[in-house]
Amino acid sequence: QVQLVESGGGLVQAGGSLRLSCVASGLTFNVNAMGWYRQTPGNERELVARITVGGTTDYADSAKGRFTISRDNTKNTVYLQMTSLKPEDTGVYYCTAGTWGFRHWGQGTQVTVSS
Repeated sequence: QVQLVESGGGLVQAGGSLRLSCVASGLTFNVNAMGWYRQTPGNERELVARITVGGTTDYADSAKGRFTISRDNTKNTVYLQMTSLKPEDTGVYYCTAGTWGFRHWGQGTQVTVSS
C-alpha cells in the first residue's frame, strides 16, 4: 500500500520560510516522479513544483525563484523549500507521486502565511 506522509506545514509570517517534507513508502521511490500541489477552498489543486526521476524540476510561475523542490532517494523523501512566503501561498499542500502521471496522493499539510 502506497503511503505519502507530509510534514512541515504551519503558520508563518509573510517573508518567512518553511520546508515541507514528504516520506513515501510502498513504492519504488527512485522510479517515481514527485510533486507538490496546493489547494485552497473552492479551488482545484494546482501544481506548485515537480521533480522527475532524473532530477529535472518544474515550477508554477508563482513559485519560481522562491521555492525549491528536491528529492533524496536514499530517504524516500521529497522536499519543498519555500522562502519569501506570501499570504497567497496559503493552502493545503499535497505530495504526489507517479510513474505515468501522478497517481498517489498524501493527505496534505496546511500552510498559512499571515500578512
